[in-house]
Amino acid sequence: MATQIENIAWWILLLPLLSAVGITLFTLRFHKLSAQISIAAVSVSFLLSLLLFVALPGSAFSVSASWIHVADLSIDFRLILDPLSKLMLLVVTGVGMLIHIYSYGYLHDDRSLSRYFASLSLFTFSMLGIVLASNFVMMFIFWELVGVSSYLLIGFWYEKASAADACKKAFLTNRVGDFGFILGILVVWAALGSLEFDQLKAVLAAHPGKLGAMAGVGGLLVFCGAMGKSAQFPLHVWLPDAMEGPTPVSALIHAATMVAAGVYMLCRTFFLFQATPAWPEALAFLHGWTALDIIAWIGGATALMAALMAVQQDDIKRILAYSTLSQLGYMVMAVGLSGPSPAMYHLTTHAFFKAMLFLGAGSVIHACHHEQNIWRMGGLFRKMPITSWTFLLGALALCGVQPLSGFYSKDAILAQAMEHSLPLFGLAMGVAGLTTFYMFRLVFVAFFGKERGEQAAHAHESPGIMTWPLRALAFFTVASGVMGIDHFIAGAFAAGGHEAASLSFAEALMAPFAHSPAAAFLGLFATMLGLSAAWACYGAADADPLPQRFGSIAQTMRHRFYFDEMYEEAIRLTHDAIASVADWIDRWLISGLLVRGAHGSFEVFGRFLRLLQSGNLQTYAFLLVAGLLAIIYLSFSH
Repeated sequence: MATQIENIAWWILLLPLLSAVGITLFTLRFHKLSAQISIAAVSVSFLLSLLLFVALPGSAFSVSASWIHVADLSIDFRLILDPLSKLMLLVVTGVGMLIHIYSYGYLHDDRSLSRYFASLSLFTFSMLGIVLASNFVMMFIFWELVGVSSYLLIGFWYEKASAADACKKAFLTNRVGDFGFILGILVVWAALGSLEFDQLKAVLAAHPGKLGAMAGVGGLLVFCGAMGKSAQFPLHVWLPDAMEGPTPVSALIHAATMVAAGVYMLCRTFFLFQATPAWPEALAFLHGWTALDIIAWIGGATALMAALMAVQQDDIKRILAYSTLSQLGYMVMAVGLSGPSPAMYHLTTHAFFKAMLFLGAGSVIHACHHEQNIWRMGGLFRKMPITSWTFLLGALALCGVQPLSGFYSKDAILAQAMEHSLPLFGLAMGVAGLTTFYMFRLVFVAFFGKERGEQAAHAHESPGIMTWPLRALAFFTVASGVMGIDHFIAGAFAAGGHEAASLSFAEALMAPFAHSPAAAFLGLFATMLGLSAAWACYGAADADPLPQRFGSIAQTMRHRFYFDEMYEEAIRLTHDAIASVADWIDRWLISGLLVRGAHGSFEVFGRFLRLLQSGNLQTYAFLLVAGLLAIIYLSFSH
């Protein structure tokens, strides 16, 4: 049995890698075969993940191979299979499989389809590596592989300048967060002497103050990695631009998996943030705060800021991108409020309905001949019924309407906020209202009313290979809220790993009202308020009324609070200024004075010596006699 489990775990991880290597080396010219290989690899990984989950749902075990042994440092390449990783395996491979299938329909005519599926398989392998990693070294390596593969996918259409710029922006922004991440890993290793998650957890359980004065700093440095991958303020600027990649990439990377990696990492290493809080003397002003407090407020600020930005976006994919940013802020806030269970619960349900929303947006873009401006759409509900109904379902789930899954997972976060921080609860309520407002702005403008563009007038439903993944995701959008996922996750984080008691269907349906009725009713009230405001503003609008009503405020939200401009100016005043000074030093001092100066001096001296080599015997005789006379004179003068 142990050998079979070990083989299954390795196959789940390695099948997508074998697919990426096989496509790159052998089938680049055969697009259909490449797509089939990639889809088959992720499908088998999903089936094996499902087998592990069904056969051994609550147990925890690992498989390992010898890897690094240097002096006192010993690290095995070990795959951890506990309830948390097994659930995440299902999310990554399940949603990934549907997106792989959808991708073939969406990009089947693209001349680089094989390269696309090779990159998609590499990304899947990298993400599975993060999920299965049992130590910080493995996690960081796969973390960087995710960064590389997302760079390839965001810049898939590299002929477009905007796509090339977007992938560079994503890559460089993530490197900033990853620099803090690796410093945090070094802090943890220096203080605790290990990088294995289970060993670290055991040490901190026995000695909560073992990290000493670096407890807070170490936690925040590790959090820097999540700030990059999960696009938290101030490293949030890459995510909206990453919409330049193909829409299935947006669904996979920016809805279900890559951006969720940061939240998953925080939940996996939550024991680090539970250590006794302490700060070095240089950060004494943070006394009274913990790393979790700072994380919670960063998450809350990101959620609110992204929701405000989404209100004034017109690109259908960018609206969903800012929605993702806002929901990630919710998840990070939940972790900061000591709620890894609600964060993972929302991560799971969000993967279903946000992937469905992105794929629905891709279906709309495909039908409207690559038009992405919602104000040039309209009337799509009549022309694209499957896409429209599934998109509406996803929007309702995102807004938190009962009995859809988003209601239950969002309510868990609201209840967590109400219990631990009323200011953050108020902020989360405001974000809930804004979410409904901007999502139904999108729905009313793009799917209802009259056609506002020629592309919308000629739109038609997408083919079955694109609509069947929407149907499958719609099922989980409806059902995942009452499938007991929340209790399964709570059991994964419970002391001793005991699974929480499951509820009947009726109890699960009304659980939020039994657990925290105030949070549940207030959340629904915020949703209804946002829906009413959206209908009042956009129910029959032919143009956006907010710019006229709010002027510069609306303009500021449209321009994303000018963060890109501020960063550009900051880089100009720092990086570019330093580069200009370095260029001057290199050009005039090093190349000019030192290199060319020395070269010129020797050249002049050489020219002078060359004048003495005339080849005339009379001149040489004259110089010889003159030299002898000079020597005689100098000798007798002393």
